Amino acid sequence: MKKRILIMMLLFAAGIVLAQDGGSIALEAGEDATQKINLWTLIKQGGWAMYPLGLFSFFMVALVIQNFISLRPKTLLHTEMMPELLDHMLNDKVKTALVYCRKHPSMFTNTFGAGLERCLDVQGKYDFDKVKESVEESSVEQLSKLMKPIDYLSIIGASAPMLGLLGTVSGMIKAFHTMGTTGMGDPSKLAANIGEALVTTATGLIIAIPAMFFFFFFKKGFQKTLATLGRNVGFLFDALESGKMPVAYMDLETLEKMERE
Repeated sequence: MKKRILIMMLLFAAGIVLAQDGGSIALEAGEDATQKINLWTLIKQGGWAMYPLGLFSFFMVALVIQNFISLRPKTLLHTEMMPELLDHMLNDKVKTALVYCRKHPSMFTNTFGAGLERCLDVQGKYDFDKVKESVEESSVEQLSKLMKPIDYLSIIGASAPMLGLLGTVSGMIKAFHTMGTTGMGDPSKLAANIGEALVTTATGLIIAIPAMFFFFFFKKGFQKTLATLGRNVGFLFDALESGKMPVAYMDLETLEKMERE
């Protein structure tokens, strides 16, 4: 899946380069004269709306790169820490595990550490209902923090077409104003206003479509990561409560031995 997304991004970037360098459209203005419209000309023709749309496109690319880096399952879950933390839980070393989580801050250790803090607040037998509440509160806090860059993509995806539509309305108002003041004597001015309207609409859609695609892509991936996080934290507290290794982390030899017994 990651390779496919990378290929799609490279193809998208290549398309932009081709549009800038070689994608010019030749329009016949007569039998001998031609007028070339390249990407920069279209951007200038779009008028004032192209400036905020340009900012939207810049922020969209920045958010996509940020989410690809910060939402990697390896970065959020740190499954390599599970064996050591499981050992601490099996030996009832809550303080040691909490210190370990504080030294290695991440979404996983912050969520798990919140439950460990509640364990230390209880004298004697652990109240795992309160531990569960603490873990849920911490996970919601982590969720709201990491979902912000994803939600910003949704905002861009919803706002870009409306901004493009506003530019379209502005261009059409100018076109009708030109018709009202000069009539149809100068079609070039009327065409420029209509061109502004069409360019802003197309630009808004070009920005909105990838923004919404990446919004749902990152959202679904993050939801899957959260499910795995809850499962791993559950394994750790089950080990603390029962003093036994979770079945998911037992090797085949141990499982066969249990079956014989």
